[in-house]
Amino acid sequence: MPFELPENLHPDCGPVAWLLGRWGGRGHGDYPTIDAFEYGQELVFTHDGRPFFHYFARSWIVDANGDKVRDAAQEAGFLRCRPGGDMELLLSHSSGISEIWYGKAEAGKLELHTAGVSFTESAKEVTAGKRLYGNVESDLLYAYDMQAAGQELQPHLWARLERQ
Repeated sequence: MPFELPENLHPDCGPVAWLLGRWGGRGHGDYPTIDAFEYGQELVFTHDGRPFFHYFARSWIVDANGDKVRDAAQEAGFLRCRPGGDMELLLSHSSGISEIWYGKAEAGKLELHTAGVSFTESAKEVTAGKRLYGNVESDLLYAYDMQAAGQELQPHLWARLERQ
């Protein structure tokens, strides 16, 4: 699907402009404390001319045929674009977790690491994370590594999403 840069794109958002729009597809999840699973996902990045994107993601667990079994995670936040490709990400999750991320965007890639994680009394304890987003053959590929539940930082989620 073709992509056009918005006329009002803030210059600091240039390194991540390729993220704008709606993405959908399937992914995989695994972690030592849970059973492996497959999921469907939708990501949406919007922009209004200021130096940030609004971000929303929702996912659902799917069976081997790709049919929805149940709703899963949701997260929303703001990707704040700074000069020179520096990025800040503020995220809030439906599971009771809130995070601050820092990173860098360049050459169709965005890499982020957590600077702070907070969680509610009823949330699972997550202590750190790393996210990698890449524009590969016009698809959005991403990987999320997580440190949680006494485990070391390690792969948790990965997906390939197509522009919708």
